Amino acid sequence: MHWSDVGNPEASDRDIMDWALARGHIVFTHDLDFGTLLALTHETGPSVLQIRAENILPDHLEGPVIAALNQHEADLTSGALVVVDESRSRVRVLPI
Repeated sequence: MHWSDVGNPEASDRDIMDWALARGHIVFTHDLDFGTLLALTHETGPSVLQIRAENILPDHLEGPVIAALNQHEADLTSGALVVVDESRSRVRVLPI
């Protein structure tokens, strides 16, 4: 996958995960498939920040997302699945 393919609606979840892992990036998503992929493969990366909310607009989730990034920075750096909703965040250290 080439850097210009990021955001391509045709890219598979596996392609996105591989791209992020190769570059040391975190996958930021509302798609539950990325957490499932980590659980099924028992991989150690990339980290995934997963939003679990009905209202996913930035002005609604800005506070919880920034709080989760600050609270779980070390885990995200070393490999984790962080699930964020309107009121809390949960972390699972990889592999899961």
